[in-house]
Amino acid sequence: MAGAKLGGVGTERVRDVIGTAARLGLAAVFLVSGVLKAVDPDATYVAVRAYDVLPRAGVALVAGVLPWLELALGLLLLAGVATRAVAAVGAALLLVFIAGVTQAWARGLSIDCGCFGGGGAVEPGQTTYGSELLRDAGFLLLAGWLVVRPRTLGVLNLPGRQKERV
Repeated sequence: MAGAKLGGVGTERVRDVIGTAARLGLAAVFLVSGVLKAVDPDATYVAVRAYDVLPRAGVALVAGVLPWLELALGLLLLAGVATRAVAAVGAALLLVFIAGVTQAWARGLSIDCGCFGGGGAVEPGQTTYGSELLRDAGFLLLAGWLVVRPRTLGVLNLPGRQKERV
């Protein structure tokens, strides 16, 4: 029912608005988390190391690249460039975050995820793994919406850019 109306507004328009909110919301998440990590690389290193899954060289690589990857994803989503592909990369990154928090919880580590800066060891009982996983699952839903339906409003129209499939 392509022409269906929902309260006088076309359902396609409603989906475009939902997609736009998902795109801008996910952009904000990646931009804020990327900036907070980029301005304090030492804390980012401590946060990555706290997960206790990578050798030192791997920790340094992840801590050095992660803020800039998040910033790139945020900027691309903000502009609406390659929304489906960027959302897919963002979803993959969120799955890695979810796996990291889950393994930390399962192993009994007492750490702050460092998702929005900071991170590292915390006192037992001060962890917030459940809420971190729920939050990341919500972000994953936003990314999933954009992978399935990347069409949104207010995107940067680049020369030669083809319209993304819906």
